[in-house]
Amino acid sequence: MSLPLTTLAQDLPLTLREAVAHAQERAPTLRGADAAARAADAGVEVAGLRPNPTLSIEAENVLGTGRYSGFGGADRTVSLAVPLELGGKRQARINVAQAERAAAGIGLTAARADLTQRVTEAFVRLAAAQRRQDIARSALEWAERAAHAAQERVRTGKASPIEEQRAQVLKLGADTRFGKAVRALALAHADLTQLTGDAALAISASWFDTVAPVESAPFGQPSLSVVAAQAQLAIANARVDAARRDRMPDVTITAGTRRYGDSPDKAAVLSLSIPLPLFNSGSGALVRAKAQADQANAEGESAAIEAQQALAHAVADVADARAVAQTAAGPALIAAQEAARIARLGYAEGKFPQLEMIEAERSLAETREAALEALTDYHLAQVRLARLQGSIQPIYKD
Repeated sequence: MSLPLTTLAQDLPLTLREAVAHAQERAPTLRGADAAARAADAGVEVAGLRPNPTLSIEAENVLGTGRYSGFGGADRTVSLAVPLELGGKRQARINVAQAERAAAGIGLTAARADLTQRVTEAFVRLAAAQRRQDIARSALEWAERAAHAAQERVRTGKASPIEEQRAQVLKLGADTRFGKAVRALALAHADLTQLTGDAALAISASWFDTVAPVESAPFGQPSLSVVAAQAQLAIANARVDAARRDRMPDVTITAGTRRYGDSPDKAAVLSLSIPLPLFNSGSGALVRAKAQADQANAEGESAAIEAQQALAHAVADVADARAVAQTAAGPALIAAQEAARIARLGYAEGKFPQLEMIEAERSLAETREAALEALTDYHLAQVRLARLQGSIQPIYKD
């Protein structure tokens, strides 16, 4: 009997790539950024539309007295007014809308990168929490065995009751740490579930225990913050050009026909209207647009400096964390494991006192915890570096 595919899928461990994909499907931030991008697309279409013409129907000499008491003697005029935009205003509007659309696309990319970072960090912390629980469980199992051994040694008269008391204290401490690790794991699992909507109990993170360098974007590639600042500057410059072109008045051409009363005579009606910029010449709008462009330019320069500094620090953080992780998870851990193994054998054979074995076990637990923290810091540093480099895809592949 074969199991349904959904059941099989639920039994498979959740990978980082799947977690990011699930989060992208349900994240409200991405839905908002996508809506902003679609609105910007519509803005480009609207900016390219020409002004609507105006149809006018007029009746003169009506509802008066005598021959003008009704509508029979009215002079009727039908005309069509067509506004004409001068100075390239329409193209200037299109340029502003296109710049806004580019900025909206960058915003969507940034939202994807932010979400990828959050999910990856939550995934790393969950993988670390699982390993921390394993460490705590191993320590608790050792403490229980040590307590039982101490009890037997005291019962047979090979040790004083102090050894049994020490072992019980260690067991209580190990039990407390294990409970703390269990609660931390549940919290880390809830954090990832909140982002992805996937309540998978198991995750696949074989990459967590390695410190191999991760392929990253070129160092000279501008960060998304710089690209976003450049997009805002492009919008501001386009608005300056639009404000400059708006100072040129538009004209409206009107053409129509007029029929005079009951007479069959008709005549054409032509007019040309030009607004007079007596009170609002557009200079204030131009000054404001130029000031906003200067502000965007300054913010862009500031963003470039901050991004360069952040990237340099992130690269250094990755290098430092990698060096610490290689040492903590390598020679230091091997040495602590060997010391604990020798201490256990020596204590079992009565060659080493209990305190030496306890110290060796405590050193092993601390070294394992330090190695786990070093690996966690290394992966989180890699995630931050990838975000600064604009990565929207998971940096680890299972």
